[in-house]
Amino acid sequence: MSDPGDGRGPDDGHGLEDAGTGQRLPYVTLTFWGVPGSAVPAALSRMALDRRHLRRAPGLQFAKLLGTGDGRTFTVRDADPYHWGLLAVWDRAQAAEDFTSGVTHHRWEALANERLHLVLRPLASRGRWAGREPFGDPSPRRTDGVVAALTRARIRTTKARTFWRSVPPVSADLRASDGLLLAVGIGEAPVGLQGTFSLWSSGAALTEFAHRRAPHLEAVARTAREGWYAEELFARFEVVSAHGSFAGVSLDAAGTTQAP
Repeated sequence: MSDPGDGRGPDDGHGLEDAGTGQRLPYVTLTFWGVPGSAVPAALSRMALDRRHLRRAPGLQFAKLLGTGDGRTFTVRDADPYHWGLLAVWDRAQAAEDFTSGVTHHRWEALANERLHLVLRPLASRGRWAGREPFGDPSPRRTDGVVAALTRARIRTTKARTFWRSVPPVSADLRASDGLLLAVGIGEAPVGLQGTFSLWSSGAALTEFAHRRAPHLEAVARTAREGWYAEELFARFEVVSAHGSFAGVSLDAAGTTQAP
């Protein structure tokens, strides 16, 4: 049961209610699969074939099939052909669980030699992704334990060069930050539709990087001045559960919170 003083609303099995707005918080899953080199062509095929499975999935509100990279430059040089992802937003937990045990996941796992599966609960979200607000408009709140951050942007073609030059200092500082557990570049296309997914030991560690470290603050200021993005989104999540590993790093013992 939820602590009535923790700012959470009641959970009826479909997901938590936002105590600030009264709206149902979406149930978010993110899965990364690692594949051996021999399975890279099949993984590329799955990125095309799985779109029809997603269109038919009951309870699915939003989904993106994702390529990955190291996020150091956000150019094609970063691309990691050995890791692929699926971000999905559901109207209820049971729909997500049914899909996770279904054909799409089974086919990926037949290719994969590694898997990381996360269940996420939105803490804050601003901006749009493909014209939508996939994580709703939750009332910002604090939480104990591991948190995740997701940034995504559609970069203006005319601004790409200046944006790319700005990335390496922020990326290097990110990876040197205390409390960082994982950072993965994510993309919907080789160039222009990029973002970062990161896991942090606490909300305080994420806040320290996002709001107090000079390279990121300078990048935020330049974003406003130079208009790098045609569309952008930033979201923060409570990590309800994390199972598996990414690039050989186990996240099973990441100190995640327990679902109520």
